[in-house]
Amino acid sequence: MTSKHSEPVRGLTGTSASPLFQGRFGRMFPSLPKATFGKDEAESLQNLVKLANAMTSEHDDPFDGKDDEESGIPALYTYLGQFIDHDLTFDPNSSLQKQNDPNALSDFRTPAFDLDNIYGRGPDDQPYMYDDAGEFLLGKPIKGANDANAHDLPRNDPQASGLPEQKSLTKRALIGDPRNDENAIVSQLQGLFHRFHNRLLKETRAKDPLADFPTIQRLMRFHYQYLIINDFLPRIVDEQVLHELKTDGRYDRSKLRFYRWRNDPFMPVEFSVAAYRLGHSMIRPGYRLNDNVLLPIFPGSKDKDGLTGFRDMNPAWAIDWGRFIDIDVREYDGTDDVKKKRLQFAYRIDTALVNPLSGLPLSVASDPPPSLPQRNLLRGFRLGLPSGQAVAHAMGVKVLDDEQILIGQAVDKPDEPLDNILSVSPAFRKNCPLWTYVLAEAMQHKATVKIPAKGSIEVTTPRLGPVGGRIVAEVMLGLMFGDSHSLLRMNPDWRPAAGPDFTLKDFVRYALGK
Repeated sequence: MTSKHSEPVRGLTGTSASPLFQGRFGRMFPSLPKATFGKDEAESLQNLVKLANAMTSEHDDPFDGKDDEESGIPALYTYLGQFIDHDLTFDPNSSLQKQNDPNALSDFRTPAFDLDNIYGRGPDDQPYMYDDAGEFLLGKPIKGANDANAHDLPRNDPQASGLPEQKSLTKRALIGDPRNDENAIVSQLQGLFHRFHNRLLKETRAKDPLADFPTIQRLMRFHYQYLIINDFLPRIVDEQVLHELKTDGRYDRSKLRFYRWRNDPFMPVEFSVAAYRLGHSMIRPGYRLNDNVLLPIFPGSKDKDGLTGFRDMNPAWAIDWGRFIDIDVREYDGTDDVKKKRLQFAYRIDTALVNPLSGLPLSVASDPPPSLPQRNLLRGFRLGLPSGQAVAHAMGVKVLDDEQILIGQAVDKPDEPLDNILSVSPAFRKNCPLWTYVLAEAMQHKATVKIPAKGSIEVTTPRLGPVGGRIVAEVMLGLMFGDSHSLLRMNPDWRPAAGPDFTLKDFVRYALGK
C-alpha cells in the first residue's frame, strides 16, 4: 500500500492547509500531533499489523449455548450500531468505508440522524421504493420465524431486462443505502424500519387523513432519535460520562466541550475512524437466525455459506427476532437445545475481534488487507490520528497506564492473565492507537446488566469510558443539536406513544405488528 500524506484529505482539509478547516470531515483535536509507531512509516505499519493480529481471536465458530464473551446486550444492538453508521456517513465508492487511501475520504451526505439510508431522496425522486400512498414496497415473502409478514427487501431483476445470464448474478436491493444489504441481519433490520414506517403511516392517517408524508417521516425520525438517545447510548457508554453531559437530567448543548463546529456539523475522524468502531468488537462469529439456521458471518472452509448479502434473501433465513432482542420471555435453562430459542448477546466491548473478521470476503473488502483490525489501525494511521493517551490528556481525564491497556477478551475469569500492549511492541509505550485505546478503556469501565432469561442472570460488561464514551456521546448529541429538524431541537419533550421507556424491543414489536 502507498500513502500520500503530502496531499490534502478530500472532505477533511479541502483546499485549506489549516488543520482547523472543517469540511464534511474534520477533527475534534486538530492541534494534536499524529501518532507514529516506529522510526519510519514502514516500521509503524509493521507494528500496527502486529497489534491487529494480537487483537484477533485464534478460533471462532458459531455455536449455541453459554459464551463467556457475551455482554448481556442483546445482539440486535450490534446491527443497530451498523445501521446508525450508515445513516451518518456514506461514500458511494466504498463498502463499509473500505478505502484505505485518505485522499478518497469524502462523506457524500450531511451527517445527521435523518434516516436518509431508509428514505433515500423520497417518493417524488425515487418512486420505485414506494406505493402511491407513501408506504415502502416490500420484497418477496420469506419463511417467517414467528413472523408471518417477513419479507426480503425489494430488488432489481437484471434478467428481466434481457441481460445475459452471466451478468445477472447480483440482485441489488432497491433501498436508500446499498450498504444496508451487506448482511442478512442488517438487511432484515432495514426491512423492520420499512414496516415501522408503513404501520405508523396507516395509524397516523387513520386519526388524521390529511397527514402528509413529511409528517410521517418526522414521527419516524423522532422515534429513531429517541431510541438512540435513551436506549442505544446508555447501552454502550459509561453512565457517569452521560451524566456529565446533562443539566437537571437533560442533555445540554453547552456541556459539549470537544465537538464544536463553526458553520455546520462535520463528521470527526476521531469518531468515525476510531471511537465508533467499538461495534467491531461486539460482532459474534455467527448467529442463529431461527430454529433451523445457524450460520457464520462469512463463508469459511467448513461452511459453504455465510450471512453475506447483496443477493436474494434465502427464503429459509427469516429472523426469529426473539433470538436477537428480548421481545418475549425466553426460557433458557443452560442447555444447548435450540428449541429453547435462546436470546443471543453481543460480544463484550474489548480489544478482541472474532477470527472471521481477519479474512473479510471480497464482497466486503475488495482491496487489501482483508483483516478488519488491520484496516482500522492502518486507516487511523494514514489519517493522522493522535494517540489515545494524547487525546486523554487533551480531555483532562485520567490516562491509562500501559499495563491497563490489555489485549484480549474481557471475560470475567480468563484462562490466564491478559498481556498488555507492550507485549506487542515497545513502540506503543504511552503511545496507543486511538481505536485500541478506546476499546481497552472500555474494559476498565463496566456496568452490571440483567440478562432476560429464566432466573434473570446479571453480567458485568464493559462500557465506553471517559475518552471513547465522551467522543461517541458528544458527536451523536452534537449532530442532533446541530440539526434544526431533530428531536432535540424541535421538541425535546416529545415522547413515543408507547411511553418514555421506549426501547429497541418496543420498536421491533411495533414493526412486527404486535
